[in-house]
Amino acid sequence: MLGQTLTRLVRGPATAFYRLRMDGLFGGVAVQHGNNKPKSLHKTRRIWLPNIQKVTVYSAILDKKLKLRMTSRILRTIDKKGGLDNYLLETKDKNIASELGLELKQTLQKTLALKQLQQ
Repeated sequence: MLGQTLTRLVRGPATAFYRLRMDGLFGGVAVQHGNNKPKSLHKTRRIWLPNIQKVTVYSAILDKKLKLRMTSRILRTIDKKGGLDNYLLETKDKNIASELGLELKQTLQKTLALKQLQQ
C-alpha cells in the first residue's frame, strides 16, 4: 500500500543548473559539461563555468560609464579593438550573442546617426 502511493523517493535537493543570463557581454561562451577523470579512472560529472567579471566600461559615443557583466575573453577583445564602442560597432550580431549587447549596439548606431545629422 505504501509503495502504491509513493512513486518516487526524493534524495536531497534538486540540482540547480547554471544558466547564462542575457544581461551581459559573453561572446557566445556557455557552460561546458564533462567528466573529471583521476588516476583511478573513476569518472565523475562536472561543469566548467565561464569567467564572468563585473566591469565598469566607458562609452565615448554615449559619453557615460556602463556597469556590465562580461567574460575576460571579451575584455581582451575590447582592449584589442580599442574600446567598447569599436567592439560593438565592428562585431557581427551573431558574435555578440546577447540581448544587452545588441541593444547597446543599436543605441550606439542611433546616437552616431543623430550626431552626424547635427553636423
